[in-house]
Amino acid sequence: MALAGTRFLFVAGLAFGAASAYPAMAQDRSDLAPYAMLRSLQFVQDSVVRGDHSAAEMQRFMLETIDRRLRTADPSVFEDPRNVDAALIYAMSGGNPGTLEYLASRDLAGNFDSRVADALRKYLSGKGTLVAKSLAEMTEEYRDEKIGPYLALVSGNVSVVKDPEGALVFYDWARLTAPGTIIEEAALRRSVAIAVDANLVGQALSYSRKYARRFVHSPYASQFADFFVQLVVGHFGEIREEDIDGTLEFMDVDRRREVFLRIARAAAVAGKNDLARLASSKAEALGGNPTPEALARLYGGLADIPTNDIDAAMRAIADVPEEALSPRDRALRQAAQAVAEQVLSPPMVESLAQEMPVTMNNTEDANPQAASPRNEIAGPAPATEGPMAGTAANFDPAFQTFVDSGRSKLLAIDEMLKEESASK
Repeated sequence: MALAGTRFLFVAGLAFGAASAYPAMAQDRSDLAPYAMLRSLQFVQDSVVRGDHSAAEMQRFMLETIDRRLRTADPSVFEDPRNVDAALIYAMSGGNPGTLEYLASRDLAGNFDSRVADALRKYLSGKGTLVAKSLAEMTEEYRDEKIGPYLALVSGNVSVVKDPEGALVFYDWARLTAPGTIIEEAALRRSVAIAVDANLVGQALSYSRKYARRFVHSPYASQFADFFVQLVVGHFGEIREEDIDGTLEFMDVDRRREVFLRIARAAAVAGKNDLARLASSKAEALGGNPTPEALARLYGGLADIPTNDIDAAMRAIADVPEEALSPRDRALRQAAQAVAEQVLSPPMVESLAQEMPVTMNNTEDANPQAASPRNEIAGPAPATEGPMAGTAANFDPAFQTFVDSGRSKLLAIDEMLKEESASK
């Protein structure tokens, strides 16, 4: 009971104390056992992935404090196996790798399992694949110990290169033995990525639902959103509307709208017009400020360009306010307008001979980092997006894909016209 009270006061002091008080607080608590301090770190890290982003600064402070405690601890402290586990878990939780090296080199009493310490040192130095087999064996051996879930996560990380589906087994093991923690969050997120890349649609959808239900407020949820959009756009048809709704229903309105907009944009660029219209209509139905509504109309209009009602589609795109679009979305609209104009214009003699290059105006503004509207789930925009030099070939890949798709349709029309002329 006394230990629990001490741990509570330590965490509470970190949560409510001023930053200037941290050094004094660390000094006052320097007598705490490493395993007690580690529990405070675990509490903070688990709070971060559950949505308390203000705890990130506290996490950095805790890592520094535990590092000092481990390095200054008397070797006899590690006669308690709980403190040995604390040192190993600290190293696997973003701690200083050099500290584990330091402790292992001073371990004359054999308190540390040298196999585990050596394997982790290699893993933390970027050589984990060299010890993948031994890590897997140690994960089995320590599966019921405190370090078990952490070793399972590490084993998954080193297995993913050569055996992605084998890595899923380790990640399943990690998340099931550490529910509600940063271990489960990391294991689920990486499982989604592996399943999407391996086209394991059913598993990817199952992992996605679990992640969206438990960790949608995590600061790492942006990565999950990227994987989920890739999954839906790449496998729409096998993935149905109710599957998408069933995954996103755990999110608040703003996050659902954001994901639908991202699906709509990716689908429009990929030529998945039915999906683009569906996602755009769902995003628009969720309402919100004018910018998401404008984006929903833009992506829906892009999807309608190949239809018979191309004039209405172009009017809808033209009505989207310029200020509501990011530079990349302005480029998409400009590409759509260029394609539509060429489709609607009557064929000329030149079109029967050779395709003419399409020159676009520079649409980048002075701030290349101006990103499309996003929230925490969308994540930050890339640090830089190179300025467009004035031609379609210099736009971002999404723009280029859209233009190339339009040109391929025009070339097919030209070929038909050639055949018709030859038959006459």
